[in-house]
Amino acid sequence: MEKLIIGSHVSFSQRDGLLGSVNEALKYGGNTFMIYTGAPQNTLRAKINAEKTKEGQKLMQENHIDINNVIIHAPYIINLANSINREKYQFTIDFLKEELKRAETLGIKKIVLHPGSHVGIGTERGLTNIINGLNIILDKKDGPIILLETMAGKGSELGTTFEELKTIIDGVKNNERLGVCLDTCHLNDAGYDVANFDKLLKEFDDIIGTDKIGCIHINDSKNEKGAHKDRHENVGFGTIGFDNLIKIIYHEKLKKVPKILETPFVSIDNDSKDRTYPPYKFEIDMIKKQKYNPNLKEDVRNHYRNF
Repeated sequence: MEKLIIGSHVSFSQRDGLLGSVNEALKYGGNTFMIYTGAPQNTLRAKINAEKTKEGQKLMQENHIDINNVIIHAPYIINLANSINREKYQFTIDFLKEELKRAETLGIKKIVLHPGSHVGIGTERGLTNIINGLNIILDKKDGPIILLETMAGKGSELGTTFEELKTIIDGVKNNERLGVCLDTCHLNDAGYDVANFDKLLKEFDDIIGTDKIGCIHINDSKNEKGAHKDRHENVGFGTIGFDNLIKIIYHEKLKKVPKILETPFVSIDNDSKDRTYPPYKFEIDMIKKQKYNPNLKEDVRNHYRNF
């Protein structure tokens, strides 16, 4: 029986680098993880610490974490879909080329990217901009793979449908370096029936091909199907539900695909934004046991209350 590949978003600090990320993943009980190589809300990036990278890679080997399952997430503020401001568009292209180099420095093979938002110029032009940008970024056949994330359809987001993702993939010359990251919350909010996942997966296979799935973000949703809002919820606490998410996590056809949690931190006191803590240790434990824990949030609070 193949081992479940499960992890979460973890931090990546300038001081501890990859070593700190691996230690955090192990603390949560994960055997993979996802990082932003800097803050997700900006494009400031410090030089990667070579020593901490080497130590992190060694710790991964010692703990049987396959670096091929580790994910980098590009910052969500960059936008390949709108080229009205040519300087911003060129900056996004240059930034992503550098992010691919950073991934190579870390030894990581996959980068998740939000396709972008057309911001009023229309779907067709937006998709064309993404394609043009990716053709410049992926100008070589070899190198890390970009995984286009399925989006919820908030505002003018693109990549909300499988057809839009296929248009992008088909338009990129070196598309062997393109794949897809399924996000369960986004799929639900985009209008896909995540509860009928076999049908959803067949539709994806018919349009794009399941061999293109390189990562799955496991998130419940605060919203009803088709809400186009993108509001994540903890596993089992949303409209998708624990049993449906477990079916996806343990799906026979997706055994080799890393599953990454991006669920909300849990607040300690009256929904305070200043005291929130990661639920990942408890969610990963719940997923491994395949048994829903209705007290998960309180368990997180009790665990961190004295920190």
